[in-house]
Amino acid sequence: MPATDYQGSSAPVTNLGRSLLSLRRDQVHAMESHHDGSSAASLEVELESFQRQVADRFHDLSSVPSDELLSLPWVRKLLDVFLVCQEEFRVILSNNRAQVNRPPMDRLVADFYERSVKALDVSIGMLDEKDSGQALAHRNRSFGRNNNSGSHSRDHHHRSLGHFRSLSWSVSRSWSAARQLQAIGNNLTAPRGNEVVASNGLAMPVFTMGCVLLFVMWALVAAIPCQDRGLQVHFYIPRQFSWAAPILSLHEKILEESKKRDRKNACGLLREIYQMEKCSRLLGELADSVQFPLNEEKEAEVRQRVKELGHVCEAMKEGLEPLEKQVREVFHRIVRSRTEGLDSLGRHNAE
Repeated sequence: MPATDYQGSSAPVTNLGRSLLSLRRDQVHAMESHHDGSSAASLEVELESFQRQVADRFHDLSSVPSDELLSLPWVRKLLDVFLVCQEEFRVILSNNRAQVNRPPMDRLVADFYERSVKALDVSIGMLDEKDSGQALAHRNRSFGRNNNSGSHSRDHHHRSLGHFRSLSWSVSRSWSAARQLQAIGNNLTAPRGNEVVASNGLAMPVFTMGCVLLFVMWALVAAIPCQDRGLQVHFYIPRQFSWAAPILSLHEKILEESKKRDRKNACGLLREIYQMEKCSRLLGELADSVQFPLNEEKEAEVRQRVKELGHVCEAMKEGLEPLEKQVREVFHRIVRSRTEGLDSLGRHNAE
């Protein structure tokens, strides 16, 4: 489904295109009781910078040529962007713990951490079989889930491409990447005006990071073979956000790629997978059509096809391991951020 511009009622912020600075100036009388001018101005700069940098990074991702979109280098760059955004978001929350521990931020942040649990499940689904058990155990220890045999069985359903390992991990029959994505996006809406004011603007980066989390996980599912990779996820992003246009543009481009005739039944949209399948198909067709002994022209053509397939295989071999490491880093970064945030909320509630 295409991304959707959010056209809510008066509940979301009126004219989200206004900067946080303008919104805060409109509400300065309500905020002076909580912050002096210096700290308020510093927070405004921090929040504006976060929004701008998210926009710039996704603009770079959306500006690549069509033949680079969904390639291994592009997916790695996407994960780099996520890791940087995640760290900046963590710092914002850490620098404003007093505000984060008060309503409505405590609820908004807790909701974000619940979305992150689903993102962990998607990350696990991308990991190779070698590390899947350890990753799942880490996830369960971190979030208090019982590791019973019914929740994640050890049934193996390998999705491999030739002799290369798939990034997907064999999960239980009931596991669904599409359902995890839907859970991440559930009730992900722009903050209301009163929430922005009451949180001194901190509600905005929570929504921003929620959208970044959803898009990155969706793009991973689109690119990499995994179980039940349905891509029909709504993106309710108001276009007034500076980062909305590049994310919505990428969403549209990836959807269009998935609808191409030769990609509809692909196990993943990763560019290298497509190239490998194409080279293998052409080589197979050539092998079926030739007659032995080969003449010089046919022999040269066969050698060329084999050479092309070899180049693609080498690119896959060199690119998959760094990508797997990045997926693991995404997993562990989400774990650390969530644990740190929940510990802070827990200490505040205990006081």
